[in-house]
Amino acid sequence: MHLNPLILGGTTEATALCAALDAAGISGTVSFAGRVRRPVRQPLPQRVGGFGGAAGLAAYLAAQRISHVIDATHPFAARMSANAVAACTAANVPLIALTRAPWQAGPGDDWTHVPDIAGAVAALDRPALRVMLAVGRMHLAEFAPNPQHFYLLRLIDAPDTPLPLPECTIVQDRGPFSVAGDLALMRRHRIDLVVSKNSGGTGAAAKITAARQLGLPVLMIDRPAIPPRAEAHSPAEVLDWLRHSGTARGV
Repeated sequence: MHLNPLILGGTTEATALCAALDAAGISGTVSFAGRVRRPVRQPLPQRVGGFGGAAGLAAYLAAQRISHVIDATHPFAARMSANAVAACTAANVPLIALTRAPWQAGPGDDWTHVPDIAGAVAALDRPALRVMLAVGRMHLAEFAPNPQHFYLLRLIDAPDTPLPLPECTIVQDRGPFSVAGDLALMRRHRIDLVVSKNSGGTGAAAKITAARQLGLPVLMIDRPAIPPRAEAHSPAEVLDWLRHSGTARGV
């Protein structure tokens, strides 16, 4: 079977997968949503932008004769992941997700779980704190109902428009981050509370470890529900799936 995979990218795992595919001599296309102005360069051809929902993605798969789809998007890219499941089912194209395990609270962690961004906003309806808000650029405006806090924002790209957060500091940086660096960052800005999506993996875990070492509470936003799909946890597993079991959807 001729391999022509589509990688839905934008994560550290997607970058590692593209490198592995290139090393194995497998061509394909990596797609970015376009939320980051300068995505990490990949050794595979790239496309940027949406597909027009599940129907648009299904049409793209057919037009480009895509043989397999690997969903290596962020664990919180729930709409894209749901569209991938629907499109691959409609187009009869095998799908696998390259996922990262969620973080689990351990000894020394002080976590409060909330189900979504709205839950995090509600939980911040309290007296003023100094908050490290690690939720990504797209959700910052949703925290406008709580202007009493100081917010430390670490972003790849600066916001396009002024933020409705009267007291905030923006640090532009791209992960992976180090525990030593995040300890220094939290100490420098005198952080009281960390708000984080449960992204999992290693690239953004430093802030969780740093919070533990500093004895800081973490407001942890749980992952959204995604329709069932086959999953892999390493580029090597995806390569094996492509070569041997790419037509056995759902296993």
